[in-house]
Amino acid sequence: MNGKKPPFDLNDFRPPNSPERVVRMVVIGLLAVGFLFSSWFTIEPEEVGIVLRFGEYSRTANPGLNFKIPFGIESVQKVPVERQEKQEFGFRTVEAGTRTVYSNRNFDDESLMLTGDLNAADVTWIVQYRISDAYKFLFKVRNVEQTFRDMNEAIVREVVGDRSIDEVLNVRGEIETTVQQRLQDLCNQYEMGIKIEQIQLQDVTPPEPVKAAFNEVNEAEQEKESLINQAKAEYNKVIPRASGEAARTIEEARGYAQERVNNAEGDAARFNALFREYSKAKEVTRQRIYLETMDTVLKRVGKKLITDENGANVLPLLNIDKDGGK
Repeated sequence: MNGKKPPFDLNDFRPPNSPERVVRMVVIGLLAVGFLFSSWFTIEPEEVGIVLRFGEYSRTANPGLNFKIPFGIESVQKVPVERQEKQEFGFRTVEAGTRTVYSNRNFDDESLMLTGDLNAADVTWIVQYRISDAYKFLFKVRNVEQTFRDMNEAIVREVVGDRSIDEVLNVRGEIETTVQQRLQDLCNQYEMGIKIEQIQLQDVTPPEPVKAAFNEVNEAEQEKESLINQAKAEYNKVIPRASGEAARTIEEARGYAQERVNNAEGDAARFNALFREYSKAKEVTRQRIYLETMDTVLKRVGKKLITDENGANVLPLLNIDKDGGK
């Protein structure tokens, strides 16, 4: 009481580490550990990290070890930009492998479509794509995956609706190319940050309730095509032959006509020549013509007997047969 130090002090008997100090050290240690572990993050080679500061875009982190402000000030969303993504329509794959297992659920609301000739078709397809711009993929379109599926359905229905059922069944490559181009244009317009790599039609069939009738129609069409092909083959075999025969007959007629004309012209020229000679010396020409004619005729007669009116009595003595002396 008079300023002198008491013989002992109770603080001298306090433990070196009080409970308050221990708790304080533990809290500081936990904060330090939390700071260390929440300040670093790793981005895989096929990903990029979108860093958000208080929910707003701050920067894009590349693959590797990266730093961020801890305690929820900055957060990271990882986006697989190098991985090929896939969306299935009209079916779902439960387990992929050597023997793929598909879901038993009914997805007719996705696959049933109306073609341009008012026929129903059950169309299933796959779209394969990559995320080309992580920022656009996350922030430009709300609920981007559902929007992307809705766009797929709308475009496929539009393309199928512009074609007949036969085109949908048989011209798949052209449909896939058209759908891919239109879908990519729409993704670019919406700034979705998606690059379409492939559209693949898995199966195009008529709906189950009308499949039997559709198969019968196909069989009838195939039979019609077969009969048409047979008729064309027969046509190609008969018509050229008939055309050839007709052309040959026409050419023969033309040749015969030309021959008759030439003969007639020759006879006329010969007659004119004889007439000119006859006009110059009528008696000589008449005799020459008579002799030439008799020479031609007598060569065809065979045996010949020339007598005058006094030789009639010798005729019975000659051996003349009934054939005119031949």
